[in-house]
Amino acid sequence: MSRSVSEPTGDPTSEPVLAVEGLRVAYRGRDGQEVLAVRGVDVVVHPGEVVALVGESGSGKSTTAHAALHLLPAGGRVAGGSIRLDGRDVTGLSEREWRSVRGREVGLVPQDPTVSLNPVVRVGDQVAEVLVIHGLARRREARLRAVELLRQAGLDQPEARARQFPNQLSGGMRQRVLIAIAIAAGPRLLVADEPTSALDVTVQKRILDHLGALVRELGTALLLITHDLGAAADRADRIVVLENGVVVEQGRTRDVLDAPQHPYTRRLLAAVPSLGSQRLVRERPVAATGSPPAPPVLEVRGLSKTFTLPRGSTPREVTAVDDVSFAVGRGRTFALVGESGSGKSTTARIALHLERPTVGRVLLHGEDITAARGERLRRLRRRFQVVYQSPYASLDPRFTVEQVIAEPLRAFGIGTPRERTERVRELLADVALPDDARHRGPRELSGGQRQRVAIARALALRPDLVVLDEPVSALDVSVQRQILELLVRLQEEHALAYLFISHDLAVVRQVADEVGVLHRGRLVEVGRPEDVLARPAQEYTRELVAAIPGRRVEEGGDAD
Repeated sequence: MSRSVSEPTGDPTSEPVLAVEGLRVAYRGRDGQEVLAVRGVDVVVHPGEVVALVGESGSGKSTTAHAALHLLPAGGRVAGGSIRLDGRDVTGLSEREWRSVRGREVGLVPQDPTVSLNPVVRVGDQVAEVLVIHGLARRREARLRAVELLRQAGLDQPEARARQFPNQLSGGMRQRVLIAIAIAAGPRLLVADEPTSALDVTVQKRILDHLGALVRELGTALLLITHDLGAAADRADRIVVLENGVVVEQGRTRDVLDAPQHPYTRRLLAAVPSLGSQRLVRERPVAATGSPPAPPVLEVRGLSKTFTLPRGSTPREVTAVDDVSFAVGRGRTFALVGESGSGKSTTARIALHLERPTVGRVLLHGEDITAARGERLRRLRRRFQVVYQSPYASLDPRFTVEQVIAEPLRAFGIGTPRERTERVRELLADVALPDDARHRGPRELSGGQRQRVAIARALALRPDLVVLDEPVSALDVSVQRQILELLVRLQEEHALAYLFISHDLAVVRQVADEVGVLHRGRLVEVGRPEDVLARPAQEYTRELVAAIPGRRVEEGGDAD
């Protein structure tokens, strides 16, 4: 989208597609007491307008959106205010009435595709289902249209992808399937709840360009829920800033960026990462000449991984990783960057012994662990841990936060129950969560809070190697920086090795000692981040750098 933020696409004189007035949302806790999570929020979105709700995790962004769609979880209720769609008051609609509204009149792009897609239904059928349910197409025609919708959402080989199951797609690909589902029925309003948090910058740009085209060409209204101020700055006509369930500032995007009035807004803007941000990692000491080099903590040699596609697909096989080699030294961070589907997560899974390579070897402290099994593999797992991209899928909903974090300690018989509790409390403090979070369940936390719990769990055993698969993609910018500073501090204190998987090049610039750029499964460029990201040698790397969002934040809101 190449328009200026000073030229909004919406018509403020028209009837709003969405009008939320005085919204109050309450949640009932385990003690039976109600707590107001949203307090008097007003949000208006006109046809052809993009409005961004921004704020930290727990600020009420997603709660506001879910209340507007009658999708609050159990224990949550609208305690006051009104919600109007196209002038119709929908505040009191029944769940049955809402089923005919959602999908047809308003489409939702949820934050996490892992819990939003049916794992046993092919993705093409899940897209087609929207068309069939709302009577827009018969089953056969719907399947054909589903392929085109997947193409519009940015998936390559959409015919083959339509026949795949969600677990056969990368996180970014699954998110694009959700976008295809949301736009299938051509709704008047799209509510996008962190729609690109799992996507690399180039795909993020394509997806947001596509959503922007719907806004411009069809007059669709877009309510964008995001912690990514860079994306909001580039895409929104207006920004609404929430803190602790209250709107503290709102206005035209350019006005908010150029002259933020509230201290909270100024803090958010100051925390936005960019390639010009100060590095968090200090310069590492160079080993003395003649000293034998320390063996790397992790080394992968000539890794390749080929997957067989479903019958009828062309081609029948896809190579996800192709002859990849790199090493991660003690106390250092190696970052793998690239588009969704480039092989980043597959490489990480092979390094963690969660996937076997077709060809190649994995070494830990010089020991070949490629074929490790049984008790030997169990002992090795204490030495490497992982933080997954999705905290929703990696946390057991039946456990309390204390049980989640203490699980690795119990599994390896470390400490007494009291000592494990004290360790949990230390980790909660390290990841900026309150002590009383120990007694909550994952469902009672925001997405960012869940990810911090996942990070705390991974650090519980003080491993030698931590594989961080998009560890801060679900976090708002201020908490993101806290977590990155935490990871850097822990690395310096304990000489941890990090394999850092990310699509956020600005984050990588702050924490990595070395960067490897993956393109279609191959490492096309490797070097120091200040060289690779500031002076990229490959055209593909230059495209990644050019797609980084947030130019308007850096340039004071004047960029087109």
